[in-house]
Amino acid sequence: MTSSDFLSRIAGMFVFTLMGARLGLDAAGPLDLPTDATSFIFGLVGALFGLIITPWITTRPFRYASQSIREMPVDIFFMTILGGVLGIGIALLMTYPLSLLPQPFNRIVPPALSVSMGYLGMTVFRLRSREILSLLSERMGGRFGRLVAAQSHRQLLLDTSVLIDGRIVDIAKTGFLGGTMLIPRFVQAELHQVADSSDALRRNRGRRGLLKVNELMRNNITPVKIIDDDFEDIPEVDDKLVALSLQLDAFLITNDYPLGKVAEGQGVSVLNINLLANAVRAAYIPGETFPLRIIQEGTDPGQGVGYLDDGTMVVVERGGNYMDRTITVQVTKLINREAGRMIFAIPDGN
Repeated sequence: MTSSDFLSRIAGMFVFTLMGARLGLDAAGPLDLPTDATSFIFGLVGALFGLIITPWITTRPFRYASQSIREMPVDIFFMTILGGVLGIGIALLMTYPLSLLPQPFNRIVPPALSVSMGYLGMTVFRLRSREILSLLSERMGGRFGRLVAAQSHRQLLLDTSVLIDGRIVDIAKTGFLGGTMLIPRFVQAELHQVADSSDALRRNRGRRGLLKVNELMRNNITPVKIIDDDFEDIPEVDDKLVALSLQLDAFLITNDYPLGKVAEGQGVSVLNINLLANAVRAAYIPGETFPLRIIQEGTDPGQGVGYLDDGTMVVVERGGNYMDRTITVQVTKLINREAGRMIFAIPDGN
């Protein structure tokens, strides 16, 4: 329970207690009941009612409205306001003819029509904001509307693995993502927990993720927002990310292969960083050669393993004899997977 909810419950308890006590005094006579007892019972009922219902009619609607406005892309927010203004404007043009209706319709219909037209305009313009912005941009011959529609309509939800990986920062600076990146508070909290781990490797990974969040917030190309949405009844962070992606109709950006498959199975659109890296990575074809440093043994006897600068694993047959040496290898096979790319090679000349 938040402090605002607690304070509203206390205030509501006092207000509804007084209202209940007053109602009990007024009802005691017609019901032929003792005045003090009736007032006391009605006051207790009012106090209970105030404790339960007050946040739902005070703080929570305001919190929901502010959260919706904060998370709404700029183009949708602008078009929603414009639709409401146009709807009310059309209703005002019809006010005079409707005021000529007989009593009591001349006093009821105009305000009801204004509310209905305002709501209808906001709803229509919100649902069709992208098409309307594109149409206005084409009619005015400007580029701004198209850029706004392209950049701010999509919402991109980042998971913990992407922030720890760090490549998302460089991708965001290119402007290719075309959307607003969202970082949930519970993802930041998980990064803090990892950064406070007693294990040195986990601690360094968590600190790297927090550093990348700060770098993302400072980039001037792709907008980034920290959101407070959470699901307290869902314990796992991955499950929260899937639920939040469905709630916001957002793309989930990850390089966690199992999470991506679970999310896709529930209807979430997933953008896998590893697939993007594979798509833009320089590809070697069988027969090409390049220098490689063998740094560890492979799973099979005699194999050696090295890595390219971009992290691609290269498995070298008969490469175990060249441990801790840089040799020229020849590509024999290339395997592309969603979890990453793997190259098989042999020492050049064999």
